[in-house]
Amino acid sequence: MAAAPLLSAEVGATVLDIVVADITTLDCEAIVNAANTSLLGGGGVDGAIHRAAGPELVAECRMLNGCKTGSAKITRGYRLKAKHVIHAVGPVWNGGGNNEEDLLASCYSTSLGLAGAHALTSIAFPAISTGIYRFPADRAARIAVGTVTSELSSDPRSLTRVVFCCFAQDSADHHMRAFADLGIV
Repeated sequence: MAAAPLLSAEVGATVLDIVVADITTLDCEAIVNAANTSLLGGGGVDGAIHRAAGPELVAECRMLNGCKTGSAKITRGYRLKAKHVIHAVGPVWNGGGNNEEDLLASCYSTSLGLAGAHALTSIAFPAISTGIYRFPADRAARIAVGTVTSELSSDPRSLTRVVFCCFAQDSADHHMRAFADLGIV
């Protein structure tokens, strides 16, 4: 059963949803992985996606030669419902003086660009960098929502649905506040 959105809004023809769910179970054309630079799996959402997708995912990721912070690369989804995984490498929070906000925004815009280049209609994002990378969750949510809405307003691409998939209610609350603060709802 699909997770019911806690909040939905529209940006042009694209529906934005906030859900609390396990991103590996979502029925979207692509899910975004909060990856590390090796792309070879790790903890948190990264490890969960690699486990759920199966060993074929890490085999394909080995062929990609890693990924720079702030960028993203796309693979197949293998055993996931999602046809694709977009691996976005978020920044480690070091107090905000190392371009962390711009690098995080770049993860979202690069992921949307890959979705558009592959003519995908739906994508789900986790709260990139807010786990072990310690990015403040409230700031990260505002950057995520702000970047996605700005990108979709200027170029909706093929996307009809974007999901902000939160692991816990606290993260969803930050995203809902970002929707309100940015005037989306």
